[in-house]
Amino acid sequence: MRLFLLGFIFFSSQLIEAQTIISTEFNEPVDFVNPLIGSDSKPSLSNGNTYPAIALPWGMNFWTPQTGKMGDGWIYTYSADKIRGFKQTHAPSPWMNDYGQFSIMPVTGKPVFNEDERASWFSHKSEISKPYYYSVYLADYDITTEITPTERAAYFKFTFPENDKSYVVIDAFDGGSYIKILPKENKIIGYSTKNSKGVPANFKNYFVIQFDEPFEEINTFNRKSLSKASEVTNDHVGAVVGFKTKKGEIITAKVASSFISIEQAELNLKEIGSDDFEKTKKKGREIWNKSLGAIITEGGTKDQNQMFYSCLYRTMLFPRKFYELDKDGNIIHYSPYNGKVLPGYMFTDTGFWDTFRALFPLLNIMRPNLNANIQEGLINAYKESGWLPEWGSPGLRNVMIGNNSASVVAEAYLKNKDTYKYDIETLYQALKHGANSEGPLNAVGRFGVNYYNKLGYVPYDVSINESAARTLEYAYDDFSIYQLAKALGKPKEEIDLYKNRSLNYKNLFDPETKLMRGKLENGKFTSQFNPYKWGDAFTEGNSWHYTWSVFHDVQGLIDLMGGKNKFVKKLDQVFSLEPIFDETYYKSVIHEIREMQIANMGQYAHGNQPIQHMIYLYMYAGTPWKTQYWVRETLNRMYKPTPDGYCGDEDNGQTSAWYVFSALGFYPVCPTCNEYVIGAPLFKRVTINLENGKQIVINAPDNSQENKYVQNIFLNGTEYNKNYFSHQDLMNGAAIHFEMNNSENKDRENRKSEVPFSLSNENKL
Repeated sequence: MRLFLLGFIFFSSQLIEAQTIISTEFNEPVDFVNPLIGSDSKPSLSNGNTYPAIALPWGMNFWTPQTGKMGDGWIYTYSADKIRGFKQTHAPSPWMNDYGQFSIMPVTGKPVFNEDERASWFSHKSEISKPYYYSVYLADYDITTEITPTERAAYFKFTFPENDKSYVVIDAFDGGSYIKILPKENKIIGYSTKNSKGVPANFKNYFVIQFDEPFEEINTFNRKSLSKASEVTNDHVGAVVGFKTKKGEIITAKVASSFISIEQAELNLKEIGSDDFEKTKKKGREIWNKSLGAIITEGGTKDQNQMFYSCLYRTMLFPRKFYELDKDGNIIHYSPYNGKVLPGYMFTDTGFWDTFRALFPLLNIMRPNLNANIQEGLINAYKESGWLPEWGSPGLRNVMIGNNSASVVAEAYLKNKDTYKYDIETLYQALKHGANSEGPLNAVGRFGVNYYNKLGYVPYDVSINESAARTLEYAYDDFSIYQLAKALGKPKEEIDLYKNRSLNYKNLFDPETKLMRGKLENGKFTSQFNPYKWGDAFTEGNSWHYTWSVFHDVQGLIDLMGGKNKFVKKLDQVFSLEPIFDETYYKSVIHEIREMQIANMGQYAHGNQPIQHMIYLYMYAGTPWKTQYWVRETLNRMYKPTPDGYCGDEDNGQTSAWYVFSALGFYPVCPTCNEYVIGAPLFKRVTINLENGKQIVINAPDNSQENKYVQNIFLNGTEYNKNYFSHQDLMNGAAIHFEMNNSENKDRENRKSEVPFSLSNENKL
């Protein structure tokens, strides 16, 4: 594995107290990752709402220590002091909860199986959490449990004390489960059906557990009773197998699961093969190092590197692989839409409302091959359900708003159409279907589409919640379809239809307040407008957050506001206003509101997605130094490599992808515009190794805490005056040089730097 220098010491003896001391350690990327970042969360205040995912990149199965009760979306919380088990999980978020779950827990003394009775005290002081490895000491039982994963399997290692009654509990959870003990094979098989909706009626998570030692004792439990039966089916069942152990004796268990069958779970167990625990662990470490090592940072502090690589780790978890390999190596999947076993790719556990903004743009740079497979999975999802998922977990879920599959599909093709071949025509038809139909759920297709297509907006007074937010997102989604229709050479009237609809955002702009506002069916704006009111016409935000959701036509928004100066003043207000709010729509202070309030950045609510791009809009209005200032403020203040390190829900890699992009020095404000708006890099040097063999090298040798302002930019040795990089600039390989200083550079903008794309500017050509 390539080693790299974390940084340089640059201080003199006279200035030692005024300078930041930068680490000089050598490390591999995975050593900086802390999966516990964001786990110190609760429903009323999210510091990430994450759990330590022990997994391989985009793995089908994750494992995690379970501190929460069975069925609790908050699987693991840092403030907890007891572990109930080690759980296979597919939870993308505590708000979505889980499916495909069961747990394993070692105990001693007596065969306890109730989750409260078997829970053991633990301490973070005796806990090791890595992406590829987890270890913890269970104090009540004097047992150390270790886990290392593959994509569809995991290896458990239990170090027991001397005890005639050492046990391992397998809990298949409630909701309908099955367990069978095969003592001659040292094996347990079973299935769990516990889920949180979004599954067909025949859904099962089949599992197989292979121990390396014979069982001294076998038990199964059925709800609250323990018996010697070797096979049991009921609402809530499990197994308790016993061993006689010497002090320090190690018992291992190989575990795999499948959504297809027990036999397929046995095939998935072959991912471990004949490898022992340490070799499996070593392979996992190597895989993570290879994945994370695609980006090498230099010249940052230890905290900055910990945050960067922890965020990069989070961008490599979702959407998860939901496919398996049959006995002949063919790719197959259990359909979370129709319950059939079918050929081809399937991915799930992502909400496009969150991840279209930065997570998928990052995939299109770093992992375009993976994203091409994801597009094939979306084709299968459409064929199997009749719709593209907007929030899949694992099937269609009625969560959030928008029709943002349009952005995800269009961006992948626009940026990589010459490299990857898949059935884009079917995907285009899927986008048109979703854009002109109400789905079986409000979060599928477009809720209120008939109003939107007739009036150019979704009215506030027709019993459709969050109408203004829907309108703004539909307009951007229409722009994405317009871009794809052009690229595919569709008829002019079809292209023009989506182009014209993409300007529908203008219908909600209130010239009096210069903000977006709900509008009635009769064409009048809502009365008693309160721009600080969360929800209502908007989604998890207020008008100050959603006014900027014109990703594709920032110039059009500037024109509506009366020009660049007024636009910049409006942007400035977001940070200068008090963090006041009106929570009456929700009838309580939701966690997103509280996270904005405590951030001390005015109305800027970085903890939620709608406003995360807003800082970069200064670049469209001739004040790039303001983008540079606020990017660095947000990187430094809103992200910490600690259990409370995020400023809101991490959300499937989106908030992490914002950090990754912003630390590199650019951000995809409009993913389907094929441009990345320039900010300011965080590190002195970054090397990005692309899948196509090219490199992006970002140099900023004078970068420091004080030197956060860009003076000049050079691209491939030539002075560069644009305020954005094109996708092709980056994918062709690029040497980007930033000259950094501690003062704002307004001269660069006076040279008439070219602004990023806006639809209104295209219309002027």
